[in-house]
Amino acid sequence: MNRSGFILAIIVVAQFCCTSLWFAGNGVMADLINSYGLREGALGSLTSAVQLGFITGTFLFAALTIADRFSPSRVFLCCALAGAALNLGMTAEGNTLGSLLLVRFGTGFFLAGIYPVGMKIASDHFKEGLGKSLGFLVGALVVGTALPHLLKNSAGAMHWKSVIQLVSAIATVGGLLMVTFVPDGPYRKAGVAADFSAFFRVFRKKELRSSAFGYFGHMWELYTFWAFVPVMLSAYLKAHPPATLNIPLWSFLIIATGGGACVAGGFLSQRFGVKRTATTALFLSCTCCLLAPFLFQVEQQSFFLAFLLFWGMVVIADSPLFSTLVAQSADPEIKGTALTIVNGIGFSITIISIQLLAAVTSFTDAKGVYALLAIGPILGLLSLRRSG
Repeated sequence: MNRSGFILAIIVVAQFCCTSLWFAGNGVMADLINSYGLREGALGSLTSAVQLGFITGTFLFAALTIADRFSPSRVFLCCALAGAALNLGMTAEGNTLGSLLLVRFGTGFFLAGIYPVGMKIASDHFKEGLGKSLGFLVGALVVGTALPHLLKNSAGAMHWKSVIQLVSAIATVGGLLMVTFVPDGPYRKAGVAADFSAFFRVFRKKELRSSAFGYFGHMWELYTFWAFVPVMLSAYLKAHPPATLNIPLWSFLIIATGGGACVAGGFLSQRFGVKRTATTALFLSCTCCLLAPFLFQVEQQSFFLAFLLFWGMVVIADSPLFSTLVAQSADPEIKGTALTIVNGIGFSITIISIQLLAAVTSFTDAKGVYALLAIGPILGLLSLRRSG
């Protein structure tokens, strides 16, 4: 393996390790509810707390241009350690919904120094074939996000608190790998001071605006889909009583399958173009949103699972491609800030989407509610079409 390949492999592994913090609460949600006497609707609140923390972190990191002023590998390490420590807060005795919301918010805050900073590190090392590199990187995020579901399924007699502790240990290892083996990249152009105007300068370019709006539409769907995968599986079981499913295992598979799709999308973008590949993936995921209400009526369990696996692939395949377009169109000295801002706005949108679906599903079990996820992709596709 050459030096570039080694650097990419370390970035990918570190990103995988650290993003396992993201859905750690979702992976043991049933245990949290039972252990601390939470209401059933805690899923939406705790998921949104992580997103809100991430948004707060991204905007603060962007305003202070943290990823451009300081060594991004060191920023990554500091945030990995802090996020891992806060994640352990879920295991504290006497937790309430309020304290859990606080530690999940804090975990999300420091994820702002992991996900977008990881993309910044990759873009500092790879100029040609950036779409392929970010495909590997976001693929690692996807599998890392799904990991808590797999750990929960594989844990057997392992207590749920041990699952959380293991996730924190994995995140710590990821941070140490990044700072030990990944130096500042050759394409890094460091900022010298906080630049509050960077927040507003980011969107002056038409190309960046188009890519960002496509990403925003994609984000409306993505994290809500991931959060509700176990809910969809449970709903299918209720609608088809003879059916049986290992919900943690299938939740992992449906989410994790997107990791391979990100890598495949990166390779396809080299042949068909980044924008065209991203637009195609967004169209396919939009189609899945619209078809979802009808698929719940299908008696063949294997067909329903195959549909969710396909949705799990196309829902994320465009994410690294939109980030590639943003990185390529941003001014070099604020590239990290541009990625952070666009991520922050995108995750702000996920809160609205998650809370909307959580609110609607709290008073109706109609499967048509999942068609609401198509709103974002439709608007994203319209924006991309208008930009040519």
